[in-house]
Formats: sequence, C-alpha cells, structure tokens
Amino acid sequence: GGTAMAAVRDVEIDPEGTFKYILVRLQRPGGEERREIVRGTKAAEFHNHIFEKVNPEMEKLGYECKCLGGGKIDHNSKDKKIRVFGLSTGYGKADHSVTVEILKKVYTDYEITWSDDKK
Repeated sequence: GGTAMAAVRDVEIDPEGTFKYILVRLQRPGGEERREIVRGTKAAEFHNHIFEKVNPEMEKLGYECKCLGGGKIDHNSKDKKIRVFGLSTGYGKADHSVTVEILKKVYTDYEITWSDDKK
C-alpha cells in the first residue's frame, strides 16, 4: 500500500554546508506507484556513495531505485536558503527544478533556488 512509501522521507540532507546530492526515483516493481526523493550528505565523497546507502534501504522496503542524476546543495540554515547546482560525473545532472519542488515540500519557509552553475 501507499503507507510504506509515505514512510520514506522526501528529503534527507545535512542541516548545514555544501555537499553532494542525488535525485532518486522509487518504484514498485511492476507497479504504477512511483516518487522521487532527495538525498545528500557531506559524508559522501562521491555521488555513488549516497546511492549505495539508499538503494539497500529501499530494496528492503520493496522498491526499485533509479538514480536520476546528482549535483550539489548549499544549505544555509541560518539565512534559510538552499541553492541547488552542479552535477554528478557518474550519474549526470539531476533535474534541479524537480529537486527544488521536493525541497519546497519540506523546507516550506526557505528561499530555494537552482542553477546549472558548476560552483
């Protein structure tokens, strides 16, 4: 049912700083139910480190994961600003506009912007 998917948080990112992120599509094998989630952390040296952590977690819940690309997030919690930019060498550039829409669901009082800038 929709309950398990609802239990998966839309966004899990570090509370502060600049770090890599990926946009991941979750799908039930053979099902119509799908959604995108955002994951990012300073702990990840490479984008695939994030995916390698998310993928087994989601498989346990019965989802197939597909990385739709990556980039970077600059999270300024003091000024309540998030900037999405850059790309992943391995996965390509995520659609940052999609990422921003997902971030807005969680960080409702933030100013959230994106660009295709590398830095």
